[in-house]
Amino acid sequence: MSPLPAHSPWRILDPAAPAPLRDHQLGINRRQFFGRAATGIGAGALASLLSKEGLLGAEPEPGGLTGFPNRPPKAKRVIYLFQNGGPTHVDLFDYKPRLHEVHGKPVPEGYLGGKRFSTMTGDPSGKLMLQPVEPFQQHGRSGAWVSAFMPHTAKIVDELCFVKSLHTDAINHAPAISFLLSGAQIPGRPTMGAWLNYGLGVSSEDLPGFVVMTSVSKGTSCGQIFYDFYWGSGFLPTRFQGAKFRGSRDPVLYLNNPDGLSSDLRRGLLDDLSELNAIKFRAIGDPEIETRIAQYEMAYRMQTSVPELTDFSDEPDHILAMYGPQVREPGTFAYNCLMARRLAERGVNFIQCMHAGWDQHNSLTTELYTQCRDTDQPSAALVMDLKMRGLLDDTLVIWGGEFGRTPFIQGDLGNRERWGRDHHPYAFTIWMAGGGVKPGITYGASDDLGFNAVENPVHVHDLQATILHLLGIDHERLTYRFQGRYFRLTDVHGHVVRPILA
Repeated sequence: MSPLPAHSPWRILDPAAPAPLRDHQLGINRRQFFGRAATGIGAGALASLLSKEGLLGAEPEPGGLTGFPNRPPKAKRVIYLFQNGGPTHVDLFDYKPRLHEVHGKPVPEGYLGGKRFSTMTGDPSGKLMLQPVEPFQQHGRSGAWVSAFMPHTAKIVDELCFVKSLHTDAINHAPAISFLLSGAQIPGRPTMGAWLNYGLGVSSEDLPGFVVMTSVSKGTSCGQIFYDFYWGSGFLPTRFQGAKFRGSRDPVLYLNNPDGLSSDLRRGLLDDLSELNAIKFRAIGDPEIETRIAQYEMAYRMQTSVPELTDFSDEPDHILAMYGPQVREPGTFAYNCLMARRLAERGVNFIQCMHAGWDQHNSLTTELYTQCRDTDQPSAALVMDLKMRGLLDDTLVIWGGEFGRTPFIQGDLGNRERWGRDHHPYAFTIWMAGGGVKPGITYGASDDLGFNAVENPVHVHDLQATILHLLGIDHERLTYRFQGRYFRLTDVHGHVVRPILA
């Protein structure tokens, strides 16, 4: 066999060749080899035939996948007010009068049934029941029960749909959050916002389609860690992952041009860099190269859009007052809620506001007050602000955490300042507003002690299927082929909760 010509990409360089080039050539993997070789033509033809038959995970067009949404959507966007740590359903929204009757008594037989709890509880047998910390009252025309912890939410109950029969499979925070947001307890799957970016495309030209903001109450001792996989794209190309905005006046690093670099010079640099990346993409076919091109372009456009987004000077004083005293402080939940409304106005499809600190193992009578004070007013204000602007009808707002808290106490009943509750996946409450859900209703119920979802149980996969349905997506059809099988947000489960649909 004659030696390969000197210009051939498959010619192995001698040891004296420049190391980076030699390493690159030696590092070509099997997929790249067949992609570059003549057989790649046949593979391309085969891929074309398979894609026509729907047998390959197709790459989305700029506006999303062809055929999506596949039914008329009720919602155009989602704002998920995710409360990390597991808000206590029996102290906030799920009123159980019988808890007063059994306060201080052991858990009644028949409620545990071999259930798993965290290692902090271990065997729950003999644990003492704990009544709600604050009193409940009925509110609005709907008569929804809301605790005194949440006075502002109590005023908008007729706009809300409470789901009180949610249940999940995970008993610890990170797996439960991953499960709710990605459909799997183990990290590595695309999260909800990434799936929507992939399926529906990006509506805004100047901002990412999926934005994440995080906050935590000051002085809390039970804050949760914000892992990047909570807004990751998993096996989807990384251009679909969430863009995390920092809690500062400068939410996105490195947007501004360095000293001495004009906008025209930067534009020319990006154009040349895009051309080089395009050449590399044609040679290798790595989708992450396309991601890099898109990120550079988005960063360039965000140089103008982000400063305008974070400038609240155009907000009337009465709107700022609605969100509460922390609204002017970057990094607070109130600030992020107002940012969420401004992002929604500007076409961002999925906005994830994550607030940590709800993990009250020993602070129900102290830090729970802080958590509610920091989140109650801004959450209610966001709903009403969207409604006043005509955005609530096509914006789905969701408030809730990864699970609830145990109806029994964690700690010493005689030491009220250290009362707590452990993780509870078997029944918990969320509320939803706008975006095609019925307002002023309560769906599902837990038992008389808040232990188990007994009436119209809603599994996490059912919630995911319902969210996608409201956005015009059949959850069984939005799939992506990876490692030989088709994946979807709801895995192989999920049913749309139709009774809550408007």
